[in-house]
Amino acid sequence: MCGRYASTLSGEELGRYFHADEIADIELRPSWNIAPTTTVPIVVEKRDDRARLVTTARWSLVPPFAESLTLRYPTFNARSETVTEKPTFRGSVGHQRAILPADAYFEWLTEGKVKTPHAVTSPTGELAFAALYSWWRADPTSDWVLTATILTMAAPEPIAWLHDRTPVVLAPEDWDWWLNRETTADQSFVDDAVARSRPVAGALIVHEVAPLVGNGPHLLGPV
Repeated sequence: MCGRYASTLSGEELGRYFHADEIADIELRPSWNIAPTTTVPIVVEKRDDRARLVTTARWSLVPPFAESLTLRYPTFNARSETVTEKPTFRGSVGHQRAILPADAYFEWLTEGKVKTPHAVTSPTGELAFAALYSWWRADPTSDWVLTATILTMAAPEPIAWLHDRTPVVLAPEDWDWWLNRETTADQSFVDDAVARSRPVAGALIVHEVAPLVGNGPHLLGPV
């Protein structure tokens, strides 16, 4: 799973890295300790012209039918194996796929009662988490809120010692394929994303870090 991550690039930097056609008028502040329900950067494809857009979303997906923005269960991650079975997520699989950019994500190695934080990074650059998004609003007079979740999968052997789950991480050559709104995705499409992600996830780099206290570059420093 992924319950904390870091994302520090500006909108302009993310736009260049992800070859975006448009950057929303947003303020992105760097954060090394992003928690669920935080506003985070997101890359999506616009419906009308397939333009790639960098904008922001609330990290924890809320489906349109939810009565409240705050749900009784966590939705910041979605299991890839069952995502098309869950009412919360299945409406987004078809055409509402996204990328959540990250510098790193954090995972805790559990040994007995001791949990030791580790940072997981890419040897080549930004991490591109496969994600889903959904729009929600309280009533017809309220503003729409964009919300998102990170897809997870079984961790491949090189990093499974840390935790049995990991985000589905996309290689650059798969970004367009994943975001393409002209493709109606189903479970086999999600399964294909997982298969494409395995070698990417297997190459990730892990190092121990100090307890996640506060917010700053020190959180990624190796211990």
